[in-house]
Amino acid sequence: MLASLTDLVSGIPEERVAQEMALLVTRSDVREELERLRAHLDQAGDLLGQGEAVGRRLDFLCQELNREANTLCAKSADIDLTRIGLSLKAGVEQFREQVQNIE
Repeated sequence: MLASLTDLVSGIPEERVAQEMALLVTRSDVREELERLRAHLDQAGDLLGQGEAVGRRLDFLCQELNREANTLCAKSADIDLTRIGLSLKAGVEQFREQVQNIE
C-alpha cells in the first residue's frame, strides 16, 4: 500500500509518506475516546450510588462525556460512527437535563 501511495505522490520520499499515513491512522483511532467514555460512565454510576450530593460532579462528567462524543464525531470517517456519536451527544444532553435536578 505504501508503495502504491508513493507512486501517486512522486517526488515525496517514502519515509515521509509513511509518516503521513501513521498520522492519519493515529487521528482516526477512537479507542482512547471509547476508553475514556467507559471510565466516565463508570464514575457516573459510582457517584449515583453514593447517595449524597453529586450534582456538580455529574455536571462536570456530562461535559467530559460530551467532549468525548464530539471527538468521536470529529474523527469519524464512517457515517455509522457519526450517527452513534450524535446519538451519544443527544443522550448526554438528556442526562445533563436530569443532572440539573440533582443536588
